[in-house]
Amino acid sequence: MEPSVAGLIGAGVGLALGYVDYRVVSGVVEGRLRKLDDSSSAEQKAVFERKLRILRIVLFIGTVLFFPVIGYLLGLTIAGR
Repeated sequence: MEPSVAGLIGAGVGLALGYVDYRVVSGVVEGRLRKLDDSSSAEQKAVFERKLRILRIVLFIGTVLFFPVIGYLLGLTIAGR
């Protein structure tokens, strides 16, 4: 099975939209979590920052994988394949 040109274009658009979504969602979520952060010691602050970094990685991987796949499938659907 060869990759479809329409599917690849859709995947590219999905990747771009996924990146924009990642930037918006991660900014909003990180801002809210920072407001709720009540770390009193340096150790608690370090744990909070580590968890925040893991959350950013999970969000990035999720959007970079999910949006291009959906874009590829939508490209195939629109192209009629």
